[in-house]
Amino acid sequence: MKTPSLILPADVLRKDRRRFLTQLSLATLFWTVPGAYAEQLALTPRQTEGPFYPDKLPLDTDNDLVIVNDALTPAAGEITYLSGRILDSRGQPIRNALVEIWQTDKNGVYLHSGSNNHGKRDSNFQGFGRFLTGSTGEYLFRTIKPVQYPGRTPHIHFAVKMKGREKFTTQCYVAGEAQNERDGVLKSIKDDKARKSVIIPFAPLKEGRAAELAARFDIVMGFTPEA
Repeated sequence: MKTPSLILPADVLRKDRRRFLTQLSLATLFWTVPGAYAEQLALTPRQTEGPFYPDKLPLDTDNDLVIVNDALTPAAGEITYLSGRILDSRGQPIRNALVEIWQTDKNGVYLHSGSNNHGKRDSNFQGFGRFLTGSTGEYLFRTIKPVQYPGRTPHIHFAVKMKGREKFTTQCYVAGEAQNERDGVLKSIKDDKARKSVIIPFAPLKEGRAAELAARFDIVMGFTPEA
């Protein structure tokens, strides 16, 4: 199938959006690694929420950040299917965890009134999304590959919210980015294994359209289920 241009026919966009939002089994197809949790899991390190959690949430807060509501124009950037699981310290999936992500658009602008170059924000990029995990602990977002902006290496912010527990915040980073070595927030993770756990590859998506990427980020929480 031909790579979509910036503006697509309305019927094509709506069909793609329905397919994405309903066929969430895509997430489980990206990586299936037998025995991946045989060894002790490294807990995902907490990272700062940062100053740019949206100060006004968009009307559309679903898990497709590339299309806002039923708009005809998708966001600029490299489309990425970002998936993973929310796990406890034993590697068991956590159900009913609300996963939130937020990041800059292709121009390095957050969905926040105080973000640099706010007037250049891509209005076609949702900038924020939510997903509630099911029995497998899996989440899935369609977003764009994060970009560098002044002072920071490319990254995506995560918040995990669960009833009766403190909000957990962290960030994930792009493997191979030279700026990773100089990023103060990333370097603040002193444990080498923990630091590597938040740096993930963004690789071409097999069976996908040209230039689409996939990234996998499992979040391991520091607790076990109550007896």
